[in-house]
Amino acid sequence: MARPTRRNAVAALAAAAACAAIAPAATAAERPGARPAGPRPLRRTHAHNDYEHPHPLFDALGHGFTSVEADIYLVDGRLLVAHDPADLDPARTLERLYLDPLRALVHANHGAVYRGYHHPVQLLIDIKADGAAAYLELDRRLRPYRRMLSGYAYGRVRTGAVTPVISGDRAARAPMEAQQVRHAFYDGRLDDLGTAATGAFIPLISSNWTQSFSWLGAGPFPDAERQKLRSIVARAHAHRQRVRFWATPDLAGPEREALWRELLAADVDYLNTDDLAGLEAFLRAHGD
Repeated sequence: MARPTRRNAVAALAAAAACAAIAPAATAAERPGARPAGPRPLRRTHAHNDYEHPHPLFDALGHGFTSVEADIYLVDGRLLVAHDPADLDPARTLERLYLDPLRALVHANHGAVYRGYHHPVQLLIDIKADGAAAYLELDRRLRPYRRMLSGYAYGRVRTGAVTPVISGDRAARAPMEAQQVRHAFYDGRLDDLGTAATGAFIPLISSNWTQSFSWLGAGPFPDAERQKLRSIVARAHAHRQRVRFWATPDLAGPEREALWRELLAADVDYLNTDDLAGLEAFLRAHGD
């Protein structure tokens, strides 16, 4: 049997979501004739601004990504996905682009986003404005999906097929910390390393690369910066926290590859990119 093409892999994932209302349309030529195995998931992949790809969520899953990012605004009681207010579209809700298709995939794949992959896929939800109000509405809207979500209740963490992590507007933190039961976790910063009951509240540490490091992939990585990077990762991992840097170089070329190699060597958990195919090719070539 011929190996499925990338186009067919994306279409197959959309078909697995079961309904045309929540999946990108596939032509007759794209519809798979048999149930495909799908791409092998890549644990270090984070799709930055995932919703800007032609098929939000599905393009990332078609490349094996295990973390995707959705920016949201609270507009008239709805959570709309967009980077800027000018791009808001009432049809592009968090439920339609992410929560509904994820639930359909988890149902189709017997409790996992990827069939046979029993690790959570991260949904990083970046609140762009009105942090506290947007989070409270988000909390309400996550409840119908709680059976597939990782969550926290009275001091205990339950791992599900999808782990929502809340980023962006820092005003969301206060209402989250006050909850005894929640269906999401918080995206910390470097100041949060080893704090807030380790991974029970802050399982992820995200930081702007350029605020901590001067090296952008050209020439040798300064030894002091390499040690700083490895110290950050080691401290995070000691407290069951994962690490992601944004604002890393993302144009294809030797600088980006050099920086990605250093991130791998330091055991950084997520490599941040808009280039789905580029990161997939890099990680598969490096056996990760």
